[in-house]
Amino acid sequence: MTDTATLTGLDPATLGDTLRVAASPGFDRWRDQIRRTGGCANPVHLTGWTLTKDKTTGETLHHYTTDTEPGGRLRVACGNRRASRCPACAWLYAADTYHLIRAGLTGDQDKDIPTAVRDHPRVFATLTAPSFGPVHNRPDSGRCRCGTRHPADDAALGTPLDPDTYDYAAAVLFNNHAGDLWQRFTNRLRREIAARAGITQRELKEAARVSYGKVAEFQKRGAVHFHAVIRLDGPDGPEDPPPAWATVQLLTDSIRAAAAHPYTTVTVPAAADHPAQQLRWCAQLDIRPIRAFEAGTAITEQAVASYVAKYATKAAETTGTVDRRVGNREALVLLGIADHPRRLIETCLDLNPVYPDRRLAAWAHMLGFRGHFSTKSRRYSTTLGTLRQIRADYRAAQQREELGLPEPDQDPTVLVLADWRYAGHGHTPGESVLAATIARDLQLNRQTVREALHDQLTPEGATP
Repeated sequence: MTDTATLTGLDPATLGDTLRVAASPGFDRWRDQIRRTGGCANPVHLTGWTLTKDKTTGETLHHYTTDTEPGGRLRVACGNRRASRCPACAWLYAADTYHLIRAGLTGDQDKDIPTAVRDHPRVFATLTAPSFGPVHNRPDSGRCRCGTRHPADDAALGTPLDPDTYDYAAAVLFNNHAGDLWQRFTNRLRREIAARAGITQRELKEAARVSYGKVAEFQKRGAVHFHAVIRLDGPDGPEDPPPAWATVQLLTDSIRAAAAHPYTTVTVPAAADHPAQQLRWCAQLDIRPIRAFEAGTAITEQAVASYVAKYATKAAETTGTVDRRVGNREALVLLGIADHPRRLIETCLDLNPVYPDRRLAAWAHMLGFRGHFSTKSRRYSTTLGTLRQIRADYRAAQQREELGLPEPDQDPTVLVLADWRYAGHGHTPGESVLAATIARDLQLNRQTVREALHDQLTPEGATP
């Protein structure tokens, strides 16, 4: 349960509510519900019932109602991917993303991805935003242009050396059009591959397919960039071997050419007092081949999947902004947002009437970015929806086994009726404290199991 140090740090009202919840008659069942959500920070409350009957005899095989639950409600996980909103659900989202990306690298028979996909050309590419003005950083030389050697946790990192000359308009417009730039890049990439293979684009469709999985990440300066696993398959996807001419080098050269091509540019027309903007990727690209176990210039499949999953649960709040929409400028002062992210948000608000179709005000808290944080091509791998359904089916099968119920799909005599209604969400202050403790305990248990498995799989005498 909650340790003494946690309780002594609470304000009197929260402490009192925590003790009230812990002493309530339905606490054990409440705790069981929250454990089943993984320690969700903002569970959804449902009221309703489910009834399983035998259609032939009319016998009731099972009946459940929320009337007997604490508060008359069943609590289910919110499913939010943002770690800043719900660490427990974000952990599960990251785990799903890890398996999705890894399945596209190593193959997974359960997900209909053959292991032969490991032999396909694949790289890990990072496409970043261009410079909008010099910022405080930690170069290889160790000394920033300001003359300081910044520590890794210095709040100044990523902020402009001269905020008055920093191109804030270009920065937020780049974020806002990053999805368009990615689409243009992938379209051009196919053309570059076809050109290097000496075939037409129509012939390319019959010979090979470009598959990818990517994630967006915000740099400290507030500019979004993309990390992408890019793979060459045969025309039917991962189960189809690529043609002989498809090599890692050809894929790498094609990526560089596609990112630098004039077509991979978005032109923002001049409006009001704002000049036209030519938005494009930075000329510096990081492209590394992916290998199963090799080191050096290549990176491993597990490292790539872990890296992508890590950033799938983060958003612009890592730059010092907030994780929800900002209503007006006054809110920026009340929220205490630092100068650099505040200026980026203000620029979004200023440009919103200039480019109304870009909805910059609605996405000001995201510094203009309006795309999905993790996306994939259709045939890269499985889907998050499929992974969630597999988990839901597994849990449903577990429950049926515990209750001794047949599977409805396999027994036509079984009738399942249900009625569920939304009844709210969230925790009281005391419940939040207890739920956070449950989430920490579950995380500690998972970490302990991982370490134990690692020790079992590490050969004796080897360096972990």
